[in-house]
Amino acid sequence: MNPDDPALFDAVLARAGAHAQRHLETRNAQPIGATASVEDLRQRLFHPLPEKGLPPLNVIDDLVRDVTGGLHSMNTGRFYGWVNGGTLPAALAADILTTVWDQNAAMSSVAPAACMAEEVAGEWLKELFGLPSQTSFALVTGTQMAHVTGLAAARHCVLARKGWDVEARGLNGAPPLRILTSSERHGSLDRAVRLLGLGRDNIIVLPCGEDGRLAPDTLMGALTEHGDDALIVSLQAGDLNIGAFDDYATLVPLAHAAGAWVHVDGAFGLWAACSPTHRDRTEGLHLADSWSTDGHKWLNTPYDSGIALIADPQAHRAAMTYRASYMIVESDAREPMDYGPDWSRRARGFALYAALRELGRDGIAELIDRCCAMAAALVRGIGALNGAEIACMPSLNQGLLRFPSSKPGATQADHDARTDAVVTAINATGEAFFGGTTWRGQRCMRVSVCGWQTQACDVERAIRAVARVLQQADQAT
Repeated sequence: MNPDDPALFDAVLARAGAHAQRHLETRNAQPIGATASVEDLRQRLFHPLPEKGLPPLNVIDDLVRDVTGGLHSMNTGRFYGWVNGGTLPAALAADILTTVWDQNAAMSSVAPAACMAEEVAGEWLKELFGLPSQTSFALVTGTQMAHVTGLAAARHCVLARKGWDVEARGLNGAPPLRILTSSERHGSLDRAVRLLGLGRDNIIVLPCGEDGRLAPDTLMGALTEHGDDALIVSLQAGDLNIGAFDDYATLVPLAHAAGAWVHVDGAFGLWAACSPTHRDRTEGLHLADSWSTDGHKWLNTPYDSGIALIADPQAHRAAMTYRASYMIVESDAREPMDYGPDWSRRARGFALYAALRELGRDGIAELIDRCCAMAAALVRGIGALNGAEIACMPSLNQGLLRFPSSKPGATQADHDARTDAVVTAINATGEAFFGGTTWRGQRCMRVSVCGWQTQACDVERAIRAVARVLQQADQAT
């Protein structure tokens, strides 16, 4: 290959573009769930490593051939399995350009345009979420690393209040630090605690009420019991099963009065703050100290697009920043590496910037409201079918369904087994894709809607698919 050839990339980009266009054009005709087995994919992709390189066109054609059947059709209106959005057109195009531009968005001296797009997107996000103006932010891979970033700032702050410099001295010999959180928390919080060396034994799990929320008395009791420790309180903004929101207006002041830092897991639920219809769920959210969310969920950007927001920029920067003599630091620039755990990193801000501009305030609000309406319609429609029952109607965009066993004297295990079997059968139709979950000790089918393409016709098609599966199951028994 001649690196000076002006047409060096033309053929391979045209071929990749043709494959991409074909994938998008046929997305609604393809099965929503992957159809190839792990062993199928291993056999196809496990070519011997070539001694000599292959022509780029061959590599791309082979890749597309070998992954066939191994891709979930998440960029459609009928993927409800996890909290996965699709990809907006402008965000998709911006992400392609991000790869072509190949910028390392760690510092302004290295990638000035990438860093500025990120800075602007961050300011827009603070406005949309109604957060304090001084709030700092970091673009990371997902809510997992957003938790790590927010809790690192929290660790710095609460230990500093105890006279301990954790960045200099580490955790060996540090004052005890406890994390008070909900029984409905996401597992990514536990992983963040482990990654930060805080130890899962220091997670104090507090029971929620029937509404999935922490009660003030419950939190107050834990704050009092652990009042001599450095404290972090983690609250929910939309739990993964029923979309419950904690009472920030009540709980955050209680935590602050006890000297605790308050972190909010808003992986998808934080976006409710952008909707006048659902904004009341986030009352008092701005009082917290840090927040985590994703763009690749409800904003429908490509992966990876996690966002950490921290109300105390000094604590945030102290937990993350680093300087060396070879770095060229722009005096008037916001340096992304001062706020996130990555050093070499993708320019995540371009796709986020493009998505926010494509939708605007009204478009984001409409997307939130429509997804919530579609989730309710799905749960209501499936729940009305013979052989199905509603376990929890959506309060936002997450709902739960059950498929009880009709066997005489059926046990809880029978009901759970039938629910899992029905979910598997639905996904096997290729008409829709749902996930399973255990909620309050029973297996359920979780309905999660956050894709920008989901419309009433998609909901109706999914309900018909579930109806056929239930009819076939009845005939088989």
